[in-house]
Amino acid sequence: QVQLVESGGGLVQAGGSLRLSCAASGRIFMITVMNWYRQVPGKQRELVAAITSGDSTSYADSVKGRFTISRDNAKNMVYLQMNSLKPEDTAVYYCNVLHSRPSFRPTAYWGQGTQVTVSS
Repeated sequence: QVQLVESGGGLVQAGGSLRLSCAASGRIFMITVMNWYRQVPGKQRELVAAITSGDSTSYADSVKGRFTISRDNAKNMVYLQMNSLKPEDTAVYYCNVLHSRPSFRPTAYWGQGTQVTVSS
């Protein structure tokens, strides 16, 4: 079992920055992909950014050039640096990881979410 705890959300003015963190703990064998999703009420959860165990990254078009995902494998942490924030970035942001261990299918885990609100 893997537990995820996000932190770093809050209220910021448009143009500002926030850094989200997600700490993974528990019986961890290998975390392969680490993702950040976001969700606005009434809409589907959206993949914002992803990073593989080899540090390959990908981003939603809406955040490219403004957000940066990174990870610290030694600490089982993933981060999302968000710059030039816009009101449309307002959402609950969720950490998601894919955990792999021998003889078992990879399992996805989710954090509880952290609110990001960008005022205009």
